[in-house]
Amino acid sequence: MSNHNLPDAEQLFAALKAQMAPAIARDAKLVGVYSGGAWLADRLAAELDGDHAVGYVDVSFYRDDLSTSGLKANVRSTQIPFSVQDAHIVLVDDVLFTGRSIRAAINTLFDFGRPASVQLAVLVDRGGREIPVAADYVGAPLIVARDLMLALDRDESGKFVLTTEPWKAR
Repeated sequence: MSNHNLPDAEQLFAALKAQMAPAIARDAKLVGVYSGGAWLADRLAAELDGDHAVGYVDVSFYRDDLSTSGLKANVRSTQIPFSVQDAHIVLVDDVLFTGRSIRAAINTLFDFGRPASVQLAVLVDRGGREIPVAADYVGAPLIVARDLMLALDRDESGKFVLTTEPWKAR
């Protein structure tokens, strides 16, 4: 893994939080997409004003490439401990790329009810959309070669760190 020439993920988090703070509903529910989005949602809920319940989605069963690439080895349980029905939801993910994971996350949400609204917050928008998905809140846009995967990690102290690695088929 490499993090040469990548922006400071903590600064991107601060920018994302600053965008969201005046704009999201005080009772908006935060739903993180495993795993980077889950870490971000937890921290946003702790640091944003308001009462923000947190849930997590694993999009593995909703991916449109499931029949060709199979399940990932680390499938996690979707956990949404609140009613989605008529709630204002902010879906949180670390990296927005093709849009396919976000489409899968929205499909997962609707299995739990019909939200009043769904917004999207991402730490990084790297472009390269294959379906029409746009984030409402973005830490920063970042151009990354298509053959590299951009990932959020945490260092020993729990701080966010961006890394790249060769792209692996999901």
